[in-house]
Amino acid sequence: MKGFFLKILTAISAIIMLFTSPGGQIRQPLASKSCPEFYGSAAVAKPLTKVNVPQHPFLAPEGTNGMHGNSYNTGTYDFKGPLGIDPVVRSRSMNVFGGLVATLTFDSKGRIMCISGNVVGFRLLLIDAETLEILAETRLPQRPSTIEAIKTLNFSAISSDTSGGAYFHLLEGDRPIIANSENVIQIFAVKESDGKCEWVVEKEYDLASYLPEGSYITDAFPDYEGRIWFMTRPGEVGFVEGDSKEVKFIKLEGEEIQNSFAIAEDGVYVVSDHAMYRFDVDKNEEPCYTWRTVYDRGSSTKPGAINQGSGTTPSLLDVPCSDGSVRKLVGITDNADDRVNLVVYDRLTGETIVTHPLFESGHSVSENSLIAHGRSFIIENNYSDTGAGFLVGDPTSYPGITRFDMNEDCTGGSVVWESEEAAATVVPKLSTESGLVYVYTRVQNEDIKDSTVAWYFTAIDFETGETVYKVFTGTGRNWNNSYGPITIGPNSTAYVGVFNGLISISDN
Repeated sequence: MKGFFLKILTAISAIIMLFTSPGGQIRQPLASKSCPEFYGSAAVAKPLTKVNVPQHPFLAPEGTNGMHGNSYNTGTYDFKGPLGIDPVVRSRSMNVFGGLVATLTFDSKGRIMCISGNVVGFRLLLIDAETLEILAETRLPQRPSTIEAIKTLNFSAISSDTSGGAYFHLLEGDRPIIANSENVIQIFAVKESDGKCEWVVEKEYDLASYLPEGSYITDAFPDYEGRIWFMTRPGEVGFVEGDSKEVKFIKLEGEEIQNSFAIAEDGVYVVSDHAMYRFDVDKNEEPCYTWRTVYDRGSSTKPGAINQGSGTTPSLLDVPCSDGSVRKLVGITDNADDRVNLVVYDRLTGETIVTHPLFESGHSVSENSLIAHGRSFIIENNYSDTGAGFLVGDPTSYPGITRFDMNEDCTGGSVVWESEEAAATVVPKLSTESGLVYVYTRVQNEDIKDSTVAWYFTAIDFETGETVYKVFTGTGRNWNNSYGPITIGPNSTAYVGVFNGLISISDN
């Protein structure tokens, strides 16, 4: 009976999606007319050193292959970002029940490959990067959290569920690799015929029979040898052998994983809600961890955080030192009470090199990955009294964006600048070509009538931490980015996933 009921719910949700398909631009409330279109002035590009990340042998070109730009999760791009020159904002509404676009990737033709998620399901989309027109789509299986929400009309669990396609990666050859909610890792491709595009499944790895009931894959992508690593929220970490499809994993007992992971040639880096790990493959071709280093997880889940633990996907850096060596680092934030810390580890040994407190006392949370570039880490404050998920139309937001640089021999470091901008939930990004850090800020001030809360695409000077410009995008819930990232495209356009779909910001 239970299975029949779930099938009925799934069918109902599919019908809802059928009759609430995308319909043009995201709706703009009347209050938006009171919002200034632009603050500041257009930027002058200040190019930085290029991104120092080796090209992953099985992924699409670095900068186009995942939510965080590359397999190191640096959040940095060598593409030029918008300079604020007569900026143009475009939008695409994906669904009346939401449509947030999280991971954006770009194929070899410059088209967007992404997943749009709302309260009734996920879709894999192929989108024209200039017009935001949907060129092809396919629906992914319903997530258990979605089905439960439809049954109970309690949708709060959906915003904290990172399984079933919230993360995905783009393999070489323009092929998205996605772990769906049925624990099947699928590799897709676009089939083009008579001017039309459609998604086809090229290969599948079914892990459902291997994983315990209630375990769902959060993310999956290959290491440098071609093994497809995966992890689950309840703490399973392992890999599938690409050719044999043999599945191997270990369980982190009593620990939870809610973020993605990073992969370098030297290992696989995973953070649980208790510790930072480096995983490898042992002599018996089994997954194992080379080191495990505990961090301060605090005593509770803070406002604006998903769970009691680190909110950051690990970010990797290869930093040249004064003695000519290269120090391999991994950075996260912890969940310490009062103020979270930036924590930087030696990737080879697990030694903790830096533990530095961040943001305002009592209002300090980091729920999004760090920007990592050169010898710098940039971290934003995501503390929010009211929460900041997709059901929150007007989240509170506390200021705090910090740049922290490692010293010349990578034995410590110091704060370079602190910005008072308030970015509630966005995954920030850096353009090395423009020299700008991009965030998505919540603005409420005397310039805006009736205390309207407005959302602005905001550019910060990487060198000085000064705000250069802000571009108005919209007001209200539909324009809340709800943990969606900023992505810099090869066409020098910035994209932001928001509750109702996707927006783009470009210079005119």
